[in-house]
Parts: sequence; structure tokens; C-alpha cells
Amino acid sequence: MLLDDTARLRAAAAFVREHDSATLLPLLLPGLCGPELESVAARCRFAHAGLLLFPSDAQDLRSRFVECGLAADTPAQPSVVVRARLARRHHRDTAELDVRILRPRVHGPAGERRVVEVFTLQVPAHSDLEPIAAHERARGHEAHLAFELESPDPVALHGLCAVLARHGARPDGGGYNPHEDGTVLYFTTPYTACGYRRLELYAPGDHRDALAAHLDGLDGLDERPDADADRSAETLLHLLTGAWTTQALAAFARLRLPEAMEPGAAVGTRVLARRTGTHPDSLATLLRYLAMLDVVAEDPEGQDGFRLTPLGGLLLADSPDTMRPLALMYAGPFYESFAALDHTVRTGKPAFDELFGGNHFDHFARDPELADLFDRSMAASSRMFRPLPAHPVITAAAQAPAPRTVVDVAGGNGELLGRILTAHPTLRGTLLERPHAVETARRSLDAAGCGARCDYRSGDFADVPHGGDVYILSRVLHDWDDDRCREILRHCARAMPAHADLLIVERLLPADGSPSLATAWDLHMMCNVGGRERRADQYARLLADAGLELLDHTPLPLEAHVMHARRAPA
Repeated sequence: MLLDDTARLRAAAAFVREHDSATLLPLLLPGLCGPELESVAARCRFAHAGLLLFPSDAQDLRSRFVECGLAADTPAQPSVVVRARLARRHHRDTAELDVRILRPRVHGPAGERRVVEVFTLQVPAHSDLEPIAAHERARGHEAHLAFELESPDPVALHGLCAVLARHGARPDGGGYNPHEDGTVLYFTTPYTACGYRRLELYAPGDHRDALAAHLDGLDGLDERPDADADRSAETLLHLLTGAWTTQALAAFARLRLPEAMEPGAAVGTRVLARRTGTHPDSLATLLRYLAMLDVVAEDPEGQDGFRLTPLGGLLLADSPDTMRPLALMYAGPFYESFAALDHTVRTGKPAFDELFGGNHFDHFARDPELADLFDRSMAASSRMFRPLPAHPVITAAAQAPAPRTVVDVAGGNGELLGRILTAHPTLRGTLLERPHAVETARRSLDAAGCGARCDYRSGDFADVPHGGDVYILSRVLHDWDDDRCREILRHCARAMPAHADLLIVERLLPADGSPSLATAWDLHMMCNVGGRERRADQYARLLADAGLELLDHTPLPLEAHVMHARRAPA
């Protein structure tokens, strides 16, 4: 999954706050252990996680810092090393690449001062630098973990390089930055246990002799005729094992392991096995794999135990933001249908229909447990709804002198409508859904304390209630082909008074082809539903065909967008 710049920045800051040298080095270099690990950890202080961002301008970057809880006034200085690396990779003149470094402060688990090292290259909309940004976001070449030498000297620096090389680290460039009088040596490591493959050694001062020896090692490595092929084969292996990750996460959730673990202290595998009724050795194998994904963390004391990380905590069943239903759904029916993806590509028909004998809505309706899981999996992505109650259309309706009504068309279990009605006590709501979903939504909205202000309609899109003030289609249109979308939008247009607004929540395919979650979901919708994701201009055309006009669209979490439309002028 490709994260946007804000999500990547937030994840890096969280990572720095949680880890230390003693726990990170064995993840990067699994053979490093015992006295040798203690010696290296004593000399190398985990200093930061680094990443490269592409804000459109300085204000965009400041906004992202604020959203991630970082100081917006962090000073910037020129980058030498990363700018040179970008220029080489993309065959550009370094003068074209104004790369800056910012180091907003964060605190480690024991309160120690650390930073997130943020490299930035401003890429305004429609800039010729956009292909560079797309490539770098997808590859993450500059993402790294940095360890600073406490007392750098030539002997210690050469010795550490030798230790890292013996455990599989390979030279990956470096340089001397005169702006801060520091030398950096980059390495790639053979494993991605913590989500990072690049390691940086930072030594204050000018250590160009050690740097020259390090870069000589890089040249020798790159001259091997099979070096590129080896790296490509390794990358492909990581991609091919993605299905294992899906099932490992689902097994973790199904076995209720998150509930059996503790976030603050490691629990031994035999204790966990007793709590969950599992085989201790097999459980340990699963947990070691999940530790590579940062879902759990191994006991830093070297004991046979694991603790739950914030990432793994998202699979707790009773967490307000639980994503457990998504894990079960993606590892269940949708996982099975992806095995027949080639059928979809050959025929243009959903693999789900071929496998289960009907479309997924009908299939789920015949199985109440599966229908409930699907509704809960949809609600598991509800964090994308958080900004919606503050949308100008919603706030304007809430401030109107007479009570206004928000109509949620195919509103699922009422998660979105409940957020809006809770945030604005003057608003009323109407929810249109299938009969079983209406009952679920009724219970949910009653529990939220806003059921008395909501009406419920059982029906199809042809039954869109007339006379509302704000209409919402949230994650509906991507389920359908263009003809069905036009029909749905026409039903909405006929029901909408002249003053009414329509808000559409969907992921938007990027116009420039850059990697995005929408591209992944486009494949998912094609395989499982027969629908598709679309670009903003494609939605604009569908709206126009229904007599509606797209006015604007704004981003939401999880790479979603909310599009605002109204009846087109006569």
C-alpha cells in the first residue's frame, strides 16, 4: 500500500518515538547479536528516521508538519547528498533540484531527543518534477534509519563498516555535507523487518578517508554483472509473498492474539499459546513474521516474548478504530476471488461472481454473518469520514435558520450519518439502505444518541427520498459501471431540490498515473464487484450526464476525496 506524504511523515515520527538501537539493529541485521550487538549499540545512537517528501510549496509542508504534531517552524538547510543522488537517478542537473533538510524534534521511548529527518523537494502542480516525485514515492529510495556515532574516529568508523558488511549490509552511497560538517555513509540491508532497508551511519566531522573506502565498495558491488538481477529477484520475492502477509494478519486477528497481548510489556509465547489455544512453536513462527511487519515487537531483553505495537493494536476487536473486520474480509471471500483474477482479465466479468455464483451484494445478503462482516469492514475505514462534519456544505446546513436534512443514500450501518448528526445537533438525517442494513443502522444511531433525529427508508436507488438539503453518496459509485452510475446519479438529481448539495466520497485515480491506493482499489473493484475507481474528470462527466455539476473536490484521510456537486444551471 502506497501512503501519501502526510501518512508517511506521521508513520516515520511514530517509528522514531518507539524504537531504540538495541531493538532496531537486530531487525536490520538479524545475524548481529550477543556481545557484538551490545558493542555496536553502545557506539551507535539511533538518531532518526529519514524520508523524502514533495510538498507543493512551503505552506503545504508546514500544514503537513502541523497535522503530524511536528514543529511547523523547523528551519531548513540545503541538502548535498540527497540532491546528488536524485540528480544521478533521474539524469537531472543538481541546479534543478532544490532539496532541503528539516529535522523536527521528537522524543524517544525514554524521553531522549531525536528527530525525523525530512528531505523536501518542492513540486508544484503540473511541474516537470512530478515524475520524479511519483517514482520516489513508489520506491522510497531515501527512506532510511540513521545511527549517529557517539565518538567518531577513523578506527571506529572503519570497524563499524566492517561489522555491518559481515552481516549483509551493502554500501549504498554517502557523502560529506559542508553545511553541517558531517559525513554520512549509506547501506542497504538484506531484510525489511521494520519497514526500512536503508541504514545510515552519521559521523560528525570530515571523514573523507572512510567515505572514500565506503564508496569504493559501492563501485565494486555495482560492477558485478549480476548485481541488478540479484536486487530485482529479491524485490520480486518480497512482492510474491504479499499473500502471506494478508493471511498472517488475518490469522493474528482470528486467533484473538491482539486481545491476549499487552502493549506495554512482552508476553511469553507459551503464555500466549495457553491464552489462545495455539501451538507454542507455530505461534512463535507467526509472531516472528509479524514482528518483521511491526505488528508486534520482540522482547528487547532477548527473552521469548512479544508485545503489541500501535499498528497491531488496530486489529483489537474492541478498539474504536479497529480494522479487524477488514483483515477478515480481505483474507476471506475477497482473497478467494483474487485467485481467479485472470478470469476477470480474460472476460471482463468479476471473478467473485464466477466463484460464488452471484454478485457480492446478493451473496452477502444470503449469509447474515457475512453481511454483518461486510458492513463492519466498511465501517473499519471510517477514519476517512472524520473531516466530513466540518465540510462547508455540512456546516452551512447546520447553521441554516430552519432545520435541514442530510440524506445518506446507501448509508451502510450509519457510521457517517451518525458522525454528522452528532457533530451538528440541529440537523436531521434520512438513511436509505437494504432492509437488514437499516436495522443495523437504527441500532447504531440509537446507540450514538441521534436516532431520534433520523428517518429510515428500506429500498433501492430508485427510492432516493425527495426534499433533502444535503445528499451523500459515500463509496457507492465505485461499485458500479458507468451506465449504472448515471442511473444512480439521475435518481439523486430527480430527488434533489434546486438548492440541495450532493457530496460524493470516493478515491480518485491520479491524473498523472502516479501510484495511489485508488489504483489498488481499482483492481479490487474490477475483480470483486465489477465496478471501478475513476479520475475526477470522469466523475465530472458522469455528473454532467445526470444534469449535475462538479464544483470541487477536497482530500480526506486514507487517500479518499469528497466531491461537491449541485444541479447544473438550466
